Formats: sequence, structure tokens, C-alpha cells
Amino acid sequence: MSITFGKALAVRETPIPGLIVLDLPVHGDARGWFKENWQREKMTAAGIHLPDFGPVQNNISFNDAVGTTRGIHAEPWDKYVSVATGRIFGAWVDLREGDTFGAVFTIELDPATAIFVPRGVGNSYQTLEADTAYTYLVNDHWSPDATYTFLNLADETAAIEWPIPLAEVEISAKDKAHPRLADVVPMPRKKILVTGANGQLGRALRAEFGEHPWIEYATRGDLDLTSSDLDAARRWRDYDVVINAAAYTKVDVAETPEGRADAWAANVTAVAGLARVARENGITLVHVSSDYVFDGTKDGAYSIDDPVSPLGVYGQTKAAGDAIVATVPRHYILRTSWVIGDGNNFVRTMASLAERGIEPRVVDDQFGRLSFTSDIAATIRRLLEAESPSGVYNVTGRGAPVSWFDIAREVFRLSGHDPESVSGVSTEAYFAGSSAPVAPRPRNSVLEVSDVAVSAMSLEKYLESSATS
Repeated sequence: MSITFGKALAVRETPIPGLIVLDLPVHGDARGWFKENWQREKMTAAGIHLPDFGPVQNNISFNDAVGTTRGIHAEPWDKYVSVATGRIFGAWVDLREGDTFGAVFTIELDPATAIFVPRGVGNSYQTLEADTAYTYLVNDHWSPDATYTFLNLADETAAIEWPIPLAEVEISAKDKAHPRLADVVPMPRKKILVTGANGQLGRALRAEFGEHPWIEYATRGDLDLTSSDLDAARRWRDYDVVINAAAYTKVDVAETPEGRADAWAANVTAVAGLARVARENGITLVHVSSDYVFDGTKDGAYSIDDPVSPLGVYGQTKAAGDAIVATVPRHYILRTSWVIGDGNNFVRTMASLAERGIEPRVVDDQFGRLSFTSDIAATIRRLLEAESPSGVYNVTGRGAPVSWFDIAREVFRLSGHDPESVSGVSTEAYFAGSSAPVAPRPRNSVLEVSDVAVSAMSLEKYLESSATS
């Protein structure tokens, strides 16, 4: 066996997306050789982006004779493949749903070469030297409940040019019985789970992402996020993204003993459970936050770097949820304000009052911008599709900050009613004499808008769509 010593650590792309070949430095002398087969820090520094691989198992396949042929097997996990000793001819076929289904890549591997095989890409090889040890790290444990996909080694469409004809080599009966490409059921893509699917944002996410086999919409009746059995509620390794649109948002009720417990359960305990599941299974967690994490005393718009300082229970639970989500390696925290969507909300209430001829008193000393759920949903999709960096993003409408009073007057005007029917009142005066608990509100809810934030919806468009729905 001849090994090239002294190669620099490098990566080579292949025609199969995500399948990459790595050249590994091997150091040798008369005594033998040494290599760092998997060195996360050096690989990341060299631009080899496998930091989230997270292997949990190391397997070795020893092959006694030249020509031993195994595969083509695609599993629902990633593999990092190398040769400990000997030499192989390797063949990989993309068996995932998509445009590259059936794409083939072949290469010879020796101890100085490794290959990263993404989930759903069929793996196979033929030994070119006796006593070959084929090693692979995987990032999930074998499960009888997992989905596996196979392709016949002799498939005419893939047309793999095996160095040693298949008729002359050792192949298992199972591998001989695998289907041709035309009969292969592609490996399904990883799933997206949307929680809180019946809420305003949940409905917007359903409209944005649509109905597909790989998207699951869950309500509290489908999935209890506060359950101690959350880890076992799904085969979480089959999920790529969880978008948490479930939240407790009754800001005033949260100031009561019962409401406080419910708010902490939904906004903290549930989020902690999802964060744990996401960390353990390499899932991207999308979390929707609120302007209520700030006390509203800042002069100017709040940036993503401003420290949180919540006033009431609701804001405290949202701030706690943000801190928990930030511990997940792949996460997006979307800060929003004054959310408006398909459901009961301030804008629809004002439109209803206008139609009924009621002249409301509306708070005029709280300032912010509306956040339409359709824009939030579109921004989430944009972040995911662009694989944007993890972190906090402010997602609200654009334009000059306004008060609730300003918005109410505009709703009256756009719906053909006299805006002068709306009168302004201070927060203190509005809630004066209330016998129920009242949560403190941030007077300044203005957020600096992130560049990725979609702002396609306007108050006028929203009212038009509400009138026709």
C-alpha cells in the first residue's frame, strides 16, 4: 500500500450536494504512519464546515479479501468515512428527494483520504487490497424505526464502473436483492415542525410553508411541550427545524397567580424542553420573542445587542425563553412588537368599533411598529433558506414609529370612518379604576429592523385582506 505523506488538510466538492472529500495529513517513517482522522477544530479552521456533525458512534468494517463489495445503503444520518488500513473503491449515489436524485460519485480511498456522506446518500465500496479496515463515524444510533433506502449495486442507471466485475466478487444476498433506481423510494427530507399551529403566527406559517409531507403542524392537543416525555414524543433525529409559534401572550392575566404559572410553563418550561431536544438532535430552533423583554425607557430604537430588562411577568418569561434558546447551537430568535395576524387583535377590534359607530379612547403614549404575522413567517423562511447565522433578529414593520392612538385613527380612516372619532388617553388614565391586574407596558417598543426582515404587508393591505377573508 502506498500512502501520500505530508498532504495539507483540504476539502474537495463533488457533484452530490453535501458529499465532500477530505485530504488528510498523514505523517510516516520506517515505523509506520500516524494521522488525525477527525480533528474538529482544525477542520473548522480550514473552512471544512462540519462543526455540527456530532458523531455518537464509531464503526469498523474489516474485509478479509480483495473484491469484497458492500452497499448501496442510505441511512437517515450522516457518516464520516475513512480507511484505517488498505484501499477501497468507493461509490456514492444520491438517494434523497430532489433534483440530484440518482447522481453518482466514485473515488479511491486510502488512509490519506476521507469522505463526508450526508444523510440519504447511498454508501458502497469494493476492497482493492486484502485486510482492509473501513471505518465510519455516524451521528445517530441505529434504530428499527428509522427510514432506510437501498439501491442495487448493479443498477444500470447508476452504471457504476466497479474495478472488479460484480460477478467475480463476494456480495451478500441482501445487497443482491436491493431494487433498481426506478423502484427506489427516495429518502424523505428532514421534517419541519411548527408548534402553536392554530395561533395567529401558526396560521401565517401554514400559509407560508404550505402542506407537504415534510412539514408537521402541531397544536397543544397534538404535542404537550411541557411534558416530561417530550424527548420521546417524536423520533427527533428526523427533524431539521422546529419553529416554536406557541406562547402564552395574556400579558395582564400573567400578573395573576394562575396566569403567572401558565406563562412560565408555556414560555419557559416548554421552551427549555424544545431547546434540550434541539441541542441533542442537531435541530435548528426558531423562537419568536417580544418587545416586552425591554422596559421601554431607551431613547431610540432597541438593537439586537441591547440588554433585556423586562417589567412584568410576561416579559420576564419571554426574556428567560430567549436566554434558553441562545444555548442551542443552531437558533434564530425573532424579536417582534405589536403582532397582527389572522385572529383577534387590536386592528380588527378598531375596525369593528368603527363599523359599529363606537368612539374609542386609545392609549397615545406607547410607541412602536406593527409586526404582521405574514411578514414574520416570510422572514423565518428567508432565514432558514439562506442558512443565516444563528442569533437575534428584529422583525417588525418599517417606517416611523407610531402610537396605538395613531394606528386606531388610521384604521378608522382606511375603513371610511372619521378618525376624529378616536381620542387619545395616557396609559395611566386608560387603566385607572381597573379591578383586574394590569401588566406594566414598555412605553418605547421600537425595534431596529434587521436587514433580513420582510415588510411586504401594510395596514391598508391587511384591512383589505381581512375584509375579504
